[in-house]
Amino acid sequence: MDIPGRMPHDSPMSEPESPRSRQPEPSGEQADQPERPGEQAEPQRWTRATVYDDLWLDPDDDPRERVGPAVDERSTLLTYLQRYRLTVELKCADLDADQLARRSVPPSTMSLLGLVRHLAEVERYWFRRRLAGVDAPSLYCTADGDGDWNGAVADPGLVAAAWRAWRAEIGYADAFIARAEDLGLSGATGVTLREVLVHLIEEYARHCGHADLLRERIDGRVGQ
Repeated sequence: MDIPGRMPHDSPMSEPESPRSRQPEPSGEQADQPERPGEQAEPQRWTRATVYDDLWLDPDDDPRERVGPAVDERSTLLTYLQRYRLTVELKCADLDADQLARRSVPPSTMSLLGLVRHLAEVERYWFRRRLAGVDAPSLYCTADGDGDWNGAVADPGLVAAAWRAWRAEIGYADAFIARAEDLGLSGATGVTLREVLVHLIEEYARHCGHADLLRERIDGRVGQ
């Protein structure tokens, strides 16, 4: 089953190894230009995929390929939401706290760590507060409206806490969805489960695009 947003391929690459599967050595003008103090070196683009060079992983290794199937409205919405959630995890894979917290596309305050924290807030707001009607205070944005982004600093403990919070909110959301017999279920504030699922897909899709750029600027890794 195709990953959301991925165009179908007619045939695999002719070479067994992707031309972007390893980071090339800098050459020419790029190799001759010294880095400025405190400036990050510009990474070279690469991917771990060896079958199609526009993918993040080969299809057999990609957990998104095992989500689904999408056979009706409910399963289609849940399949796309789950795939985008997995994309966030994949875009953060194999990075340390400094890399996750790096605001790699200045002057934006976005970082991959900030993105995880923001999406935890999003899941919490829509499922706990808007649908369930629970008094669930903000995780990061009580004193600072952009605390999810601004508080995303390079600390391993903070990174671990962000992942725990995000997964806890997903767990709550999934349990709420499983109990709902109909997508037309109206929550405590009048919004329906269907509306929330569509909005979450929209939110994740938008931020997965941000994650593409953030990750590429950190270490050059690309792919859908």
